[in-house]
Amino acid sequence: MSEQDGIFAGASPFQIARRWLAEAEPLEPNDPNAIALASVDADGLPNVRMVLLKDILDDAFVFYTNYTSAKGQEIEASGKAAFVLHWKSLRRQIRVRGLTSRYDGPEADAYYASRSLKSRLGAWSSPQSQPLDSRTALMAEVARQTARHGTNPPRPPFWGGIKIDPVEIEFWADGAFRLHDRFQWRKSAAADAWSVTRLAP
Repeated sequence: MSEQDGIFAGASPFQIARRWLAEAEPLEPNDPNAIALASVDADGLPNVRMVLLKDILDDAFVFYTNYTSAKGQEIEASGKAAFVLHWKSLRRQIRVRGLTSRYDGPEADAYYASRSLKSRLGAWSSPQSQPLDSRTALMAEVARQTARHGTNPPRPPFWGGIKIDPVEIEFWADGAFRLHDRFQWRKSAAADAWSVTRLAP
């Protein structure tokens, strides 16, 4: 019997990730697609924040952000990011490390258009991660952008997707007496085949 039977079975790590996320959706009370996203600044100091994973492609993971935000600038500078997707209800997690690129074509346009009007206008209005004088100033900018763009604002040129092409994905499931199950998928380059290793808990 293969070590990767049961919840760890799958022809690709993206297939497993999609299945685990689908299993979490009815159980997690809020945002089963929330990830803790890590980047590093120019001094190598890590930054971590929660964002929403919006797509699991056949070869990558995608989230959306303001490219001028702290995370956007840090990821642009390093070309790398990592995240963890944790479900307390399932007692499982997925860790991902990889290389990044912008994902700002028609898919980004379609996702932006699917958001609520207030969220679309908010993307235009917020200088994300920058100092803000007051909430009143922010709401005044929302009003200005609403007057400027109306009910059908285009996607801002500074807002879009970031694609993470992983070189390492780890699937973790809680085990009795802290004897957890961990399987690590790794490859050196995009064209390489995945190798899978069981890790000690």
